[in-house]
Amino acid sequence: MRLTRITLAIIALIIAAGFNLLVRKQLADVEPQLFQATEEAMVDMANILAAFAEKEFQDGDFDPEVFRETMAAAQRKTIKASIYSHLKEEVGMDIYVTDVEGIVLFDSGYPERMGEDFSEKRDVSLSLKGKYGARSSRLDEDDDRSSVLHVAALIGELDAPLGVLTAYKPQADVFPIIRRRVSEIWWGTGLVGGGILFCVGVVFVWQYRPISRLTEYARDIEQGKRKPLPHLGLGKEVNTLARALESMRESLEGRQFAERYVQTLTHEMKSPLAGIRGAAELLEEDFETMGDADRRRFLDNIRAETIRADRLLTRLHELSSLEGKTKLERVDTIDLREVVERAIGNAKAIADLAGIGLSMQAGEDSMNVHGDSFILRAAVTNLLENAIDFSPKGGEVSVTLETEDGYHKVVVTDQGPGIPEYAREKIFERFFSLRHLRAGRKGTGLGLTLVKEAADLHQGKISIGDEEGGGTRAVLAIPVS
Repeated sequence: MRLTRITLAIIALIIAAGFNLLVRKQLADVEPQLFQATEEAMVDMANILAAFAEKEFQDGDFDPEVFRETMAAAQRKTIKASIYSHLKEEVGMDIYVTDVEGIVLFDSGYPERMGEDFSEKRDVSLSLKGKYGARSSRLDEDDDRSSVLHVAALIGELDAPLGVLTAYKPQADVFPIIRRRVSEIWWGTGLVGGGILFCVGVVFVWQYRPISRLTEYARDIEQGKRKPLPHLGLGKEVNTLARALESMRESLEGRQFAERYVQTLTHEMKSPLAGIRGAAELLEEDFETMGDADRRRFLDNIRAETIRADRLLTRLHELSSLEGKTKLERVDTIDLREVVERAIGNAKAIADLAGIGLSMQAGEDSMNVHGDSFILRAAVTNLLENAIDFSPKGGEVSVTLETEDGYHKVVVTDQGPGIPEYAREKIFERFFSLRHLRAGRKGTGLGLTLVKEAADLHQGKISIGDEEGGGTRAVLAIPVS
């Protein structure tokens, strides 16, 4: 996934750089285009007004009062002009008129300029030469927002000029339109760019997240964890890959599973069979001369080894049925209290033969969990038999049912010697066993492994520790349904 993230980051940078370039290009054109449009309209206005001014010059001396009254009337009007979402409420343009020498005869915006010499101003000087006269000047040299656009028109003919009329307009009048346009560009480009980036991200996640899940699944399987095949969505190719991977896992696990259990069974059965064969050979050789006590001792040994072999085969069968599962094949809502009662019933005979008391403490309410009743009963039975095997004669094994932190718990305690420090990290390992207190020999070493497998299949927990006052405390916790 690291390569995926790097690739996605590179694509995001390329998209961001491309859209940044596009935005900058658009923004660079916004202001010039708006000022060009404004200037184009001012050219028309200046020439129209210059034609009116020419009539005043031809009739005699120029009378500024005509323009002053006209401009004052126009500026007093309230305008409600909505120009592409921009509301214009007043006239934002003024004019000034100069004679052929460049002396100001009239200024609607700044009356105090009358009499000033504007002959050196670019708009006036160029117009008097028959050229296009326009300039942009700041009222305050330290404020770039104080610029004013000036567009001039010659009054009269080029061969007999009468003066110059200049229309001027503050650039600040155009700034609201510019700001709105800039905002629209940023929002529009941002939404498009964000949408494209989002779509690219979704495609990458849709394509590569299932692969990431499959990778995690393969690592979990490699570490021996029991994980179901993850949900990968609707992609045909990735689901085909997932099914192929799952099929391969099952095939490999099946081979390894069978090989491991054949080797285990062969190894573990040697000990009880050797004990049975040795006792049988001794009975056969010395049967006539052997005393009743020795004969009974050898027969008891044969019986004990036979029981051990039978329990080993039973545990192996139960464990093999669990270790081959990645999930429960059948899930029902079951009452854990009833499961424990049946397990106690199964273990009662063993407890009676061993002289061990067996008791249960539980409330009246049902303790519902989702799971397989057969597997849970086998797990609880193994906990009980393990507690009985390590309990002294006359001891007591108690079972308590309780609910805590979202789990229904089966607590099994005994009065045995407890677990040695060196064995605490190994008790759930396959074939690791301690010597039984009553029998004086080791067990199968599969009971607690089976309990651990059952807990994992039910998303539960199993813990074993010391009981206060001596003995062992085992807690099987299954999530509340």
